[in-house]
Amino acid sequence: MGRGRVQLRRIENKINRQVTFSKRRSGLLKKAHEISVLCDAEVGLIVFSSKGKLFEYSTDSCMERILERYERYSYAERQLNATDVETPGSWTLEHAKLKARLEVLQRNQRHYAGEDLDSLSMKELQNLEQQLDSALKHIRSRKNQLMHESISELQKKDKALQEQNNNLSKQMKEREKQLAQQHTPWEQQNHDHLNSSSFGLPHPFNNNHLGEVYPTAGDNGEVEGSSRQQQQNAAVMPPWMLRHLNG
Repeated sequence: MGRGRVQLRRIENKINRQVTFSKRRSGLLKKAHEISVLCDAEVGLIVFSSKGKLFEYSTDSCMERILERYERYSYAERQLNATDVETPGSWTLEHAKLKARLEVLQRNQRHYAGEDLDSLSMKELQNLEQQLDSALKHIRSRKNQLMHESISELQKKDKALQEQNNNLSKQMKEREKQLAQQHTPWEQQNHDHLNSSSFGLPHPFNNNHLGEVYPTAGDNGEVEGSSRQQQQNAAVMPPWMLRHLNG
């Protein structure tokens, strides 16, 4: 005999209900994974147990992206079907959706911080690890980019300062050269003035005339004149001639 059709109703036995929930949940997650792989579909599955425990599955662990996509499509559909007057029920539904989304975001934030990891399976932990590795790669890439930009900016500033220093050195050399050219004519003028003043000095006094004896008026004029003549001759004659004349 074949298996009879199971009547869908709440299982009264608590233990049987828990076992059935565990088995059906695993089968549901497996089916969600299979349809995502076989049909290349984006699947997001959220299950809350009777105790409020969350179980979920998402393609490539992109539950936020799937929810955002769902929100866009559902919002567009609501906009097309919405009436001019909004009912209080729509606000209640929107509040419930936003609250559920906020809970998901807070839970993911705790997972990224390394908290509340007991409820995650091995695959979910691996997906979380991949997300963190990818985020670290983006962070390191951005940090290296900023470091390279900072180094390049510092090199440009260093080059500009070197060029400014070289320009100042050239200006200093040109200034020194101009000052040297201005001092050279002044020194030449002083030198010429000193040379011209040396020609205006009086001639040195001739000491050869210090010993001359001039004639004096009196009876001995002839003797004194002859004596003066002899002294003049002695000044121009050699000694041997003087001895001959004296003899």
